[in-house]
Amino acid sequence: MIYEFCTQTHPGLLRENNEDAVAFDAPSGVAVLADGMGGYNAGEVASSMATAFIQTELGRWLLDAGLQANGKEVRRAMDICVHNANLAVFTAANTHEQYAGMGTTLVVGVFQDSRLLLGHIGDSRCYRFRNNALVQITKDHSLLQEQLDAGLITPAQAAISVNKNLVTRALGIEDTVLLEVHEHVVEEGDVYLMCSDGLSDMVEDTPIARIMETDAELEQKAIQLVSIANAHGGRDNITVLLVQAMAGSKKRGLVSRLLGS
Repeated sequence: MIYEFCTQTHPGLLRENNEDAVAFDAPSGVAVLADGMGGYNAGEVASSMATAFIQTELGRWLLDAGLQANGKEVRRAMDICVHNANLAVFTAANTHEQYAGMGTTLVVGVFQDSRLLLGHIGDSRCYRFRNNALVQITKDHSLLQEQLDAGLITPAQAAISVNKNLVTRALGIEDTVLLEVHEHVVEEGDVYLMCSDGLSDMVEDTPIARIMETDAELEQKAIQLVSIANAHGGRDNITVLLVQAMAGSKKRGLVSRLLGS
């Protein structure tokens, strides 16, 4: 399996700065997205620190370990990298007054052949589009999700709740954080959508699926997703990361190797 990666980010229509951050490393199959929170510009610092650290450190480990690394070893590497990123953000927040209280959500994926190791913290999400069906494959760490799970509110009530942005887990807020990780089997033709809540809060699943099912190029789909979030109000920063799985030959050409495909 080979993977194509594409990202788009936009501050939205109401905010001057963008506290989302996104990165990928095609040769190692690492994709990471974060939505920062905190005081003036602090959220931007937290998300940028987290994505840069995890992309670099996890990508380096995966390239060194190669495809020989099993799922358990990759999970362990993800946990270690996220732990170290958490400590870096937490330390910065407690060392510099202007960064006090900063933190970030996180969704990170490792795409290896026909396997996806997917981890997340907070309410940034990952969806899978397969056979014309869009499925959310992460569950938000949020007060709203806990209320839904407990049967205290209905999905219709959740859609208009004022508690949408209250996360119950975030990177950098405490000196430890728990990364929730699940393994998924990847099939040819799958498209994975990682996004900040600037998309998922603004746009319901059905319009997102309509964009995903078109024959447009991956970059155009990413642009359309950002555009529809802005068309629905653009009240927050909007970031999307699309990853498409395609069957690949074991004997790859020079161009493919250079591109990290």
